[in-house]
Amino acid sequence: MSLSRSLWKRSPVLSWAAYDWANSAFATTVMAGFFPLFFKQYWAAGLESSTTTFMLGSINALASLLIVCFAPLLGVVADKGGSRKRFLLYFALMGIVMTGALSLVEQGGWVPALILYGLAVVGFLGSNIFYDALLLNVAQEREFDYVSALGFAFGYLGGGLLFALNVLMTLHPDFFGLPDAAAAVRLSFLLVALWWGLFSVPLLLYVDERAPPSLGLRENIRSGIAQLRSTLGEVKALRQVALFLLAYWLYIDGVDTIVRMAVDYGLALGFASNSLILALLITQFVGFPAALLFGHLGERYGPRKGILLAIAVYLLVVFWAYRMESEWEFYLLALIIGLVQGGVQSLSRSFYARLIPAGKAGEFFGFYNMLGKFAAILGPLLMGGVSLLTGSPRLSILSVALLFIAGALVLLRVD
Repeated sequence: MSLSRSLWKRSPVLSWAAYDWANSAFATTVMAGFFPLFFKQYWAAGLESSTTTFMLGSINALASLLIVCFAPLLGVVADKGGSRKRFLLYFALMGIVMTGALSLVEQGGWVPALILYGLAVVGFLGSNIFYDALLLNVAQEREFDYVSALGFAFGYLGGGLLFALNVLMTLHPDFFGLPDAAAAVRLSFLLVALWWGLFSVPLLLYVDERAPPSLGLRENIRSGIAQLRSTLGEVKALRQVALFLLAYWLYIDGVDTIVRMAVDYGLALGFASNSLILALLITQFVGFPAALLFGHLGERYGPRKGILLAIAVYLLVVFWAYRMESEWEFYLLALIIGLVQGGVQSLSRSFYARLIPAGKAGEFFGFYNMLGKFAAILGPLLMGGVSLLTGSPRLSILSVALLFIAGALVLLRVD
């Protein structure tokens, strides 16, 4: 056995975190970076800016809605059948194939681009349900904060490294033997698919599920539906779980909306596309050490205080973004977001892992992801709708502040 293979097998935590390294390439290069930019300037060139913003918000919302509808049931079925890794593989394959197919879409093909992107987002979001649930298989409760943060740190570093290469390709396509920046972006989609697939392998091989054997798909679905009804009752009865899910639903809406719509917002203000992409790189590499730092903060002071700190920073970012005029401000805001983005995500996951009943990680993380992705329906639609109705991107970004404020107020009631 090679040394590298032995390392993955000896440390399930590293194998688990490797999946964040894998799929964060999609979140960074495709979802946050190149797709909004390429869609606006290449696939949908000639359409009004407010129209493309609405389209982008709508396809993100639709993909999230599909996950909302099926996440809890999928989580229950995966728990019953001991098949979290299998479901993760199915969704990851969907995301990988659809992302690679984006490289084949020609200029002006905004319809197939939207369809492929929407399906890739479904694959990305769906696989995360089972990835999050597997946290309980690789860490003990006292380790949740740090291990969760480690996953996000791996994601920032891995996603950032590939994104840096992709950005370099678009800035200097001739150095890589490419005819132009458009060819470089299309090649980047293919590289993301390969990266996502390659670094998913350690989790699939070396993370044990320790779950009951499957009774068969039909029996698991029937049992899962019955268990889902029971889980709904449990969520209502477990007041702290219900309160946290409500708070998470609100504040993660703002986080996800900023991730997905930041480049579109910068383009609407007239900022250069290269500046926006470089700002995203700053977020990635600042996010790596910052996510680890938030893991230590969660261990020392508790995850709720860390989440509230991150929400306060996001509010500052939203109000500043509403008034900003210069590209240097976008760079600075990207730096600030990088300090808290991984922290609020990792501490939310570890905080929730403490609240849920033992042995039901898949179904309860199904609800967790359902609410997180339902929030990603409202946020992009809110920005897209306000932009379409008012023609003002500044008002659209300002509306996100309401979600952070409401989420913080509910979180204060969670023990």
